[in-house]
Amino acid sequence: MLPSSIAGLLSGSIPIFTFVGAALFLPEEKPTKQMALGVALGFAGIALSARPWQGGINISLIGVLWMLAGSLSVGASFVYVRRFLSHLKLPPLALATWQIGIAVMTLAVLIDFDGITHIATDAQALWGTVLGLGILGTGAAFLIYYFIIETLGSVRAAGATYIAPIVAMIIGAIIGEAITYVEIVALLLILSGVLLIQTGREKVK
Repeated sequence: MLPSSIAGLLSGSIPIFTFVGAALFLPEEKPTKQMALGVALGFAGIALSARPWQGGINISLIGVLWMLAGSLSVGASFVYVRRFLSHLKLPPLALATWQIGIAVMTLAVLIDFDGITHIATDAQALWGTVLGLGILGTGAAFLIYYFIIETLGSVRAAGATYIAPIVAMIIGAIIGEAITYVEIVALLLILSGVLLIQTGREKVK
């Protein structure tokens, strides 16, 4: 539904949703005015990257809403883990195993598996999925995810997701997607918002 560059920009909103969730449910991570300014900048970047007022054929509003829903879900998960799981001191490997296992069961109920074996006909796609998405993009990522939440807190840990928009824009440019000044300004707004959120949180300590 969306160019990878735009999808990546929208994924940069994860720390913003984490900030909002932390402000509501984590009293130990008290927000500041600087962090609120960061949230405002981040949402401005989201709006600029989505540009719903243009109705352009390359930017699907439904796609934007799906990406924001996914970012909200991931952002909320940082807060959930910090509030309900971190104090249990469970090993990151155990938490990651449970999370991925339950995700598999959820997908088994909700997803249509018709044609899923077609990926085996392309060795590059198969191993790219297993190694790139499975082992690195999901397995290793979740291990790191639980570790940094426990050690840094939910808001600061969520800031690690700011890397995704940069990578997405680089990949988009490599594969021939048009990267305009609007996407660059949107990226700068989102990253500036995340930076303000991170440094604002440090001042509270």
